[in-house]
Amino acid sequence: MTGFSIDWLDLRESADLQARDKSLVKLAVRWLENISSSDQLPLILDLGSGTGSTVRSFDRVLDAESLSAHWRLIDNDPSLLSEAKRRYETSNRIETCLVDLSNIQKISFQNVNLVTTSALLDLVSANFLRDLAQTVKAESHETTIAVYSALNYDGTAKWNPQHPLDEKMLSIFNEDQLRDKGFGPALGPGASECFKDEFKALGFTIMTANSPWKLGPNDHELTTSLIDGFAEVALQRGECSNSEIENWRSYRKNELSKGSCQIGHTDSVALPPKKI
Repeated sequence: MTGFSIDWLDLRESADLQARDKSLVKLAVRWLENISSSDQLPLILDLGSGTGSTVRSFDRVLDAESLSAHWRLIDNDPSLLSEAKRRYETSNRIETCLVDLSNIQKISFQNVNLVTTSALLDLVSANFLRDLAQTVKAESHETTIAVYSALNYDGTAKWNPQHPLDEKMLSIFNEDQLRDKGFGPALGPGASECFKDEFKALGFTIMTANSPWKLGPNDHELTTSLIDGFAEVALQRGECSNSEIENWRSYRKNELSKGSCQIGHTDSVALPPKKI
């Protein structure tokens, strides 16, 4: 799996927190309330956990509902898990597991009540997502498992003010999103639709909501990183001249103080079929 730095994850966390659809977070928490017992905390398995941003996004809702949960953070990057441990060193409700994320069979779903992912499924392949759905369904023999998946890139980017090269730059970026990131050919903007199809085919009920980043002048550092990311991908792929790309980059950075950008994402929840 393509790695991400702690700095990048910290840089995007505020935008992620604002973007997440709050109703789907609450829906996932209500699911935990409904299946929790008095003698055991519900168990949440967070795939591609990074430093624990999903934990932090759920905490405020869990606290409001007076509900606690145990988290099992799964990642293949030891530095990210080490940072997660550091941030939760006083908590006894967080465990970390270093696992090859590309192999579902190596991940334990025992006693899990909710699987979560954040900004992960657009990186994985259709085969990975199919294996995940089938594993969740198969592991639901003792306790049914729901799935919450947030911040999956949907292929849209809207810049204000516009530039003549915006559409081409987005097309190049979206093509690059489909390259193999360690799981096989990535789903990219098709991740949320694939999620819906795979889980719905197994009898799950699917709810979705838009969760775009809405970036303005106060998000200067994150937007700058995005601009550079788009430009570097375009330079690598060579579908535009270097001068065109650098002109686009310069224009975008010159507009940071008064412009805006919206990057589209989708959040989804899959609730399992009721046991008869």
